Amino acid sequence: MSAPDDVRAARTRHPAGRPAGQVRFAHPSERLFAILLDLLGVRWEYEPLEFPLEWDERGSPVSAFRPDFYVPALGVFIELTTADQRLVTRKNRKVRRMRQLYPEVPIHIVYQRDFTSLLASHGLLPVTAGAA
Repeated sequence: MSAPDDVRAARTRHPAGRPAGQVRFAHPSERLFAILLDLLGVRWEYEPLEFPLEWDERGSPVSAFRPDFYVPALGVFIELTTADQRLVTRKNRKVRRMRQLYPEVPIHIVYQRDFTSLLASHGLLPVTAGAA
């Protein structure tokens, strides 16, 4: 198998549709979100597709976006944005570009405040040292 074939094979083995405890997430917030979906009985896939956003002069992708979750029952992609503002701005830019290029693909952004409220409403917020 050539190097590009190795890369493609690795992508087809991307974790999807498994319980949160069996998936290697890029960020702890993604694990919490997956646990919430599991508790609610919602089937999800973790980063199942990558959407090219920019191409070079030969037509090869040079920039792409891989939303965090796909919820098959709703047909929607979900991007969690719980990081600092600099990263939020970059993600917002990528989501805007994705919406321009792929208007038929529904994607929703979950911002930190909404994510925190969602976790709190389901009793999934970790107890902090200063909490009473």
